[in-house]
Amino acid sequence: MSPHTPNHETTARPTAPYSELVAGEPAFTVGFDLDMTLIDSRPGIRAAFSALSAETGVYIDVDLTTTRLGPPLELELAHWFPADRIEPIADRYRAMYPEHAIEPTLAMPGAREAVAAVRELGGRTIVVTAKHEPNAKLHLEWLGIDADAVVGSLWAEAKAEALREYGAAVYVGDHTGDVRGARTADALSVAVATGPCGADELRSAGADVVLADLTGFPEWVRGYVRERA
Repeated sequence: MSPHTPNHETTARPTAPYSELVAGEPAFTVGFDLDMTLIDSRPGIRAAFSALSAETGVYIDVDLTTTRLGPPLELELAHWFPADRIEPIADRYRAMYPEHAIEPTLAMPGAREAVAAVRELGGRTIVVTAKHEPNAKLHLEWLGIDADAVVGSLWAEAKAEALREYGAAVYVGDHTGDVRGARTADALSVAVATGPCGADELRSAGADVVLADLTGFPEWVRGYVRERA
């Protein structure tokens, strides 16, 4: 099966300004990070970096790369390539990515249920990620995770741009950079300890809520909505 073809009927919806998503305001909007929050992209990223290493002849410790997911691609490439090669190598990686990284990637436990829980409560979901936006959309389509909008190429505090634009009251992520993005946007920071940052580190960074993983999110968000009612 081609990684460009979704294997579920549901797909991510085209990105549009918040005002164009629905005729009236939803009850609330929740933002989600992508890598290691909604998807376990480690197998796919390992495969993509292995292909890049083989093509360029440059050694890349592909197992090490998957321990520090979250920041922009260029920061990882700086460990393996000289500064003057990073931009073209990043472009090449992103072009190779769909062939190697989409199909091996898995949904994180509870990811589909977390997004569905927001919708069942009358809310909307957006995905805000540092990943190249077209590739982020391919992941969501392939895994059948149905978001109302996807915004890519934003990291840490810069994520607040999209969170504010779409009126997100909550942002869910696995990295301290996600916590900073939520706090910059004055959104509630919900952290899941499924990525490179542990629960204590996420709390120390200022997360308002820390969950072990997304399986606990539906119960939490139902309580959040009850408290707001």
